[in-house]
This record gives sequence, C-alpha cells and structure tokens, in this order.
Amino acid sequence: MRIAVYGAGGVGGYFGGRLVQAGVDVVFIARGKHLQAMQNDGLEVESICGNFRLDAVKATDDPAKVGRVDAVIAATKAWQLENAARAMGPMLGKCTFVLPLQNGVEAPDILARALGGERVVGGLCGLLSYIAGPGHIRHAAIPPFIKFGELDNRQSDRIEKLRQIFERAQGVRVEVPADIEAAIWNKFLFIAGWGAVGAVTRAPVGVLRSCPETRKMMRQAMAEIYAVAKARGVALDRDVVDKTMDGIDGLSEDGTASMQRDIISGRPSELEMQTGAILRLGLEVQVDTPVNQILYSSLLPMELKARGKIAFE
Repeated sequence: MRIAVYGAGGVGGYFGGRLVQAGVDVVFIARGKHLQAMQNDGLEVESICGNFRLDAVKATDDPAKVGRVDAVIAATKAWQLENAARAMGPMLGKCTFVLPLQNGVEAPDILARALGGERVVGGLCGLLSYIAGPGHIRHAAIPPFIKFGELDNRQSDRIEKLRQIFERAQGVRVEVPADIEAAIWNKFLFIAGWGAVGAVTRAPVGVLRSCPETRKMMRQAMAEIYAVAKARGVALDRDVVDKTMDGIDGLSEDGTASMQRDIISGRPSELEMQTGAILRLGLEVQVDTPVNQILYSSLLPMELKARGKIAFE
C-alpha cells in the first residue's frame, strides 16, 4: 500500500514517520523549512514511545509530483482541510481513499463535498505532538492511538489493509471502532470542551480541573456537546461526560490543548471547527449551547487578529 501523508506536523509527522519506520511506502506533503529539512536530512522523531530517526524520507510540496497513491492521510489543521482536498486530485486513483485525522466532526463532510463520499472514511487520533524544529517532531505526551472505519460501519478490505499496516508500526495503537461516528464525537467532546476553556483561561489542565469554577465550565461545555450529538442521532454513552472528565483528571497537570496553544501563540486556530461547530450544529437541531457561545465569543477577537482581519494591541 502506497500512502501520502498530507501535512507533516505533529500528527502527520509522527504517524507517517512510524509507518516509514515499519517499511511502508510513504510520501509526505509538507512545506517551508520543515519540508526542506526533510528533503535534505530526513525526519527525526523524539517520542515517549522511543526516539527514532529516518535518514531519508520522500517529501514534496507538490501533490502533482507524487503520482497515484492507495490512501491519503489528511493531517492538516481542520481549517486547512478544504484547500488540501482541492489539491489532492493528482494523487487520487480510481480506488484511492482519504482518512481525515482532524479535530472536530465535520472533516468527512468537507472531504465528501470536494472528492465524493465514496472516497472518504472516518478517523481520529490522539497524542500530544508538535514540530520542535525543521525536520524534528516531538511527541511529548499521551500514548498514540489511531482509529478509523467506514462511515457506515461496514467491514471493508481497504480498512482491514490499513489496519494491518498500522499494526506493524511501533508506538501506535490502532483500532477499528464498532461505531466510528460515535468515536469521533467522543474525542470531539473531550478536545473541544477542554480546549476552549483552556484558551479562554490560558491555564494548563491541572489548574482547570482543580479550580471548581473552571471544572464546572468544562463539564457544562461538554454537556452541551453531548446534547447536540444526541439530537443528531449520535450514539454516545449517557455517562460520556463523566468518563471524559475522568480522562481529564488523568492528564499531565501541565497539559494544554492544541487549539489553546495556537490561540495563546497568536496563530490561526481551529476555533471555527471546534467551538464554532458546536454552535452551528446545535442550531441545526435547535439545541441551545450558551456556555460554548460565551467561549466562542470570548475567543473570536483573538482568532480574527491572528487571521489579519482586525488589529489591536
């Protein structure tokens, strides 16, 4: 199986690197100094699951130079996915499929509109990983996992082949859930509820969970996400908020969410694809989301500034 990893940051760089380490034919779509370093010096991955270095990797910024692949792992930020989908065309053969690993719940729909629903599977992943420098990925926390499946939950040869490939990779736990939509929403409830409160407060998770007021706010934000999911027919467990808070309690006390880090650093973030999505999807099913509305409204000025739409000191 030949795989293109579209986006070689913390997620794509880690999982793609582990596949290359396992002998899989992988080509990375990257850009800038990170791409140049990968082309010249390979890829270094520093990981709590074991460090490794790839002296040579295939990497380009031009999908037209890749040729046809069997699968594309879409590992861009969620707000970059629509443009990435439009650029994937030269890599898509008759049976090529695309696996999105973005935070949020709208990635399959974005890809389906651009590429056709038959090409798209559902997916999610978990790890705390980022670009530490050009050609250097640092995996700092959370045992890495990847989950994927057909959007209708049927068994398929392409999902089984991909599962077998990831089974060969070190430092990765792979799973094909019985209900991929529920699995995606489970992660969404976790990352969106935590990330927005973390971004507003600029505090690490150890503070958020120990301060009664911020702990309550996280629970309320997650409860609203649960209500939206249930109204949309997603089969989440009734105790999902309790289980998610248990997961929050198990994180390293200095942990921060990816959206939180982007907003604090003044970079464009996934605000629209996380908290904004809660508002949009809730409105469609007439579910009120007042806590998430406050979080979104509070963070929007910083997001607009990061995107150059407004200016303030």
